Amino acid sequence: MPQVGVSARRGAPGDTDADTRIVGLFEGESLGEPELQALVDSGEAKGGLKKLAVTHVDGKRVIVVGFGKRDEFDGENARAAAAVAAGRASELGAKTLSWASPSPEFAAALVEGTLLKLYKFDRFKSKKNGDDSDSNANGISSLEVSSDDGDVVGSVSEARVRAEATNRARDLQNLPSNVATPEFLAERAREIAGGASSLQVEIFDRDAIVGMGMGSFAAVAQGTYAEPRLIVLRYEGPDPKGAHLGLVGKAVTFDSGGISIKPAGKMHEMKFDMSGGAAVLEAMGAIAELAVPARVTAVVAATENMPSGRSMKPGDIVTAMNGKTIEINNTDAEGRLILADALCYAVEQGCERLVDIATLTGAIVVALGSTYSGLFSNDDDWYSEVEAACDATGEPGWRMPLHPEYLDLTKGTYADLQNSSEQRKASSAYAAEFLRQFVDDRPWVHMDIAGTAWATGRSWAGNGATGFGTRAFIELAERVSRA
Repeated sequence: MPQVGVSARRGAPGDTDADTRIVGLFEGESLGEPELQALVDSGEAKGGLKKLAVTHVDGKRVIVVGFGKRDEFDGENARAAAAVAAGRASELGAKTLSWASPSPEFAAALVEGTLLKLYKFDRFKSKKNGDDSDSNANGISSLEVSSDDGDVVGSVSEARVRAEATNRARDLQNLPSNVATPEFLAERAREIAGGASSLQVEIFDRDAIVGMGMGSFAAVAQGTYAEPRLIVLRYEGPDPKGAHLGLVGKAVTFDSGGISIKPAGKMHEMKFDMSGGAAVLEAMGAIAELAVPARVTAVVAATENMPSGRSMKPGDIVTAMNGKTIEINNTDAEGRLILADALCYAVEQGCERLVDIATLTGAIVVALGSTYSGLFSNDDDWYSEVEAACDATGEPGWRMPLHPEYLDLTKGTYADLQNSSEQRKASSAYAAEFLRQFVDDRPWVHMDIAGTAWATGRSWAGNGATGFGTRAFIELAERVSRA
């Protein structure tokens, strides 16, 4: 989609050239401008979160949006309010927006909420009635944030980078699997690396995956005629500080379930099974653009999971890169198989702190819905850092348990591990315990985003792709660099 120009200005909110101003209203508070206060006094403008009212002052459109209670207002409420205001402005034909930031700390969230809401994916829509979907002639072209009590230039600029990276991840998610193949994702990684001297890319094909002893990853990929790829991006920031961060993403570009085939209903949504990989790739581009002083290695395992005469079968036994053997009891539990080898590779590359992200289990949707991702960790301090990054970016996670009894469920009858237990309980924790066997006891967090990658219903995302994890990873790299 066309880019929206983003800028910051210090000064009175009314001193803008934008055709539409947006002003926030807290419950029980007043607005400084008499014309707008009249809207509040009449009851038309309300302070309840996301409530909207529209008026005109001096020939310019003004949208008043509710912020809720001041003591409950946070970054995610700011994003939600910005999203509903941007949606209304777009409906009214606005071309340029100016946000009056309530304080410098919320300027970034207002930018993110606006840009995320304005996202559209219409690549495959036919042009009708002379509409040029490649132009921004009928949409919002610029966003300004004004503040009269602080410098917001830096935070606004960084928010633009984060939001645009998230929207690029959403593009990758939304592409159909006949376009977004593993090779397509590898080419996207090359494009990202080509745009920054601080990034290096390495792509491994099927033969290389097998040659490195990644029998677990190779088993999933053997059933598809689409070529798998192990995608590696290495980032070295200026004067890097902190631990070597490893980001590992699952990118099953289409998951049929393999021989253990899924039901037909909603199988088309399995193009989203590469959402973790999309978040990792686009986060790396943003980390480089922001020149974060960190060392980050991204590992994305990309393949389809398809049934064919050469597919892995229930009962097969494979060997992962670290030598552990795995019974494949269910070919639809494939994500943990490709992540196992990807995590081993990240360990081999010297990563000192690990996070993997995956649309891994339907069970996490039952447990947490679309509100939180499930977070599992073997290290309390590292978990706290990841949780803080998630909370700061509005991509929240909820800690779920690991336990020796869950580990016992992963033990195989004929091999070291089994990828699925017949007992069918604690399925998300089971998967996390399985993955823990491949991190070499390094501080690690597993993010299960099966409920948050799409169809969350959030104000800025609706029921489409969310790019979940992209902004959290950018924030995490910055936090690691400050440690």
